[in-house]
Amino acid sequence: MQEFNSSPLPTIGVELELQLIDAGTLDLTNIAETVLCQIHPSFEKRIKQEFIQSMIEINTGICSSVSEVENDLRATLEHLESILSFNNAVYLSSSLHPTARGRDQKIMNHPRYRRILDDLQLIGRRFISQGLHVHIGVDDPEKAVHICNTIRIFLPHLLALSTSSPFYEAELTGLMSYRTKLFEALPLAGMPDYLDGWEEFNHMADLLIRGGYIESVKDLWWDVRPHPEFGTVEVRVCDIPVKFRDILSITALIQALVVTVTGESTHPDPHMQILKANKWQAARYGFDGVFVDPVFGTRFGITDAITDLYRFVKPYAEMLGSVPYLDGIPDILKRKTGAHYQIEMYKKTEDFIKVIEKIRDGFFK
Repeated sequence: MQEFNSSPLPTIGVELELQLIDAGTLDLTNIAETVLCQIHPSFEKRIKQEFIQSMIEINTGICSSVSEVENDLRATLEHLESILSFNNAVYLSSSLHPTARGRDQKIMNHPRYRRILDDLQLIGRRFISQGLHVHIGVDDPEKAVHICNTIRIFLPHLLALSTSSPFYEAELTGLMSYRTKLFEALPLAGMPDYLDGWEEFNHMADLLIRGGYIESVKDLWWDVRPHPEFGTVEVRVCDIPVKFRDILSITALIQALVVTVTGESTHPDPHMQILKANKWQAARYGFDGVFVDPVFGTRFGITDAITDLYRFVKPYAEMLGSVPYLDGIPDILKRKTGAHYQIEMYKKTEDFIKVIEKIRDGFFK
């Protein structure tokens, strides 16, 4: 049995996967190993390696509020930027570099990553995307599993709010989140099945481990999953937003959603085909997609569904003191997402450099 290290409060942990790009050419640059050697010891737990050398992960500590998340991330980003400046590089918050090619990226020298690439082959070499992962503390493993079951309904909302990957290898994909489809090509990734409880989760994980398919539950690359080591529900469906304030707004939404769902007495088991169809709408069309209520079959525009979700969780956000951050959700619906920005800029300029500059310059605006 996996031990679930319960969290008594709905604490928050945020992980950002960031691109490392050359400050001159704005191409991805394979300098993660160099950067990691230059980190101050006080940030060693905040800045970590990732799958390829042209990306890096930053993560917060265990935070009690979205405000604490903001301060934590700002400090780490400032330190990362200072290191990158000495290496003629900057970071970029977007789920796919618009022109980068997988064959030009170098994998990190780590046994786990070498094992994964050996298994995935071409699929792994194409997997050069970045995402936003949000952990919310839960006080009981049974709750964690049932929260994951229910949150599956709302994953399209979260994806639509965060889309930032419309280009792949200099081609307009036609999707607002092409990262989603790259990710779904991985084994044990995407929308998870309904689980009856903690015992079933453990039984499934045990079979996969004994069968040699995974080494630990970290190899379950689901859109939402229980995280036994941290005692959290981890939401992994999101592209990484191109604006810092949007990262915080979506974090506030996820925290309030977990707390809201925890208080629900029933946890529906919608048909997987409806869940997948709704997620496709978000990945393909973003805010122009539709959402079908998986219980009643009612059809909504996804922006209306997001507005309903915002209203649904707001009472709990008030209790958590995160309404100033949650109120950024209607603002995202008005401003649109990073995928919209990139498409609009490219149509105006037909210049990917301009696209990247717009993302980079607008991160803290």
